[in-house]
Amino acid sequence: MTAFRILPILALSAATLSACAQGPLSRDELVAEPSACGNRSFEVYFAESAAQLTPPARQAVDLVANQMVGCDITKVTVIGLASATGTPEANMNLSQRRAQTVAAEFEGRGWPAPAFQLDAAGDTGAVTPDGTVEPLRRRTQVFIESRPR
Repeated sequence: MTAFRILPILALSAATLSACAQGPLSRDELVAEPSACGNRSFEVYFAESAAQLTPPARQAVDLVANQMVGCDITKVTVIGLASATGTPEANMNLSQRRAQTVAAEFEGRGWPAPAFQLDAAGDTGAVTPDGTVEPLRRRTQVFIESRPR
């Protein structure tokens, strides 16, 4: 009777050990890297009254462009913003040029031009209803929709 109890335990142990004989799984088998593709957003900052990319802004664009090399870019919305300095017309023009600068930078890296939607907010929202000036409005907001190829 004791042999009948030990036999199933030995069989289970043998099966468990045979699975271990295959060796440990590799990192790639255990961990799947998250895809860089999908919806994401980021901001690109500009110097006061400027529409040219600063070195840190260019680095931000480079970083995102490199991360999304294997992605199918389906839509990119770029919204240019401006601070409350200057006239509303000048701020609208500046925010349009900022959006165009960022889009051109991505297009220069091979992103599809038809995917871009450019908007400009000018200085709308730069001053709150209570008169507080919003800091760091010298930027574009970039929203990207993509999927793995």
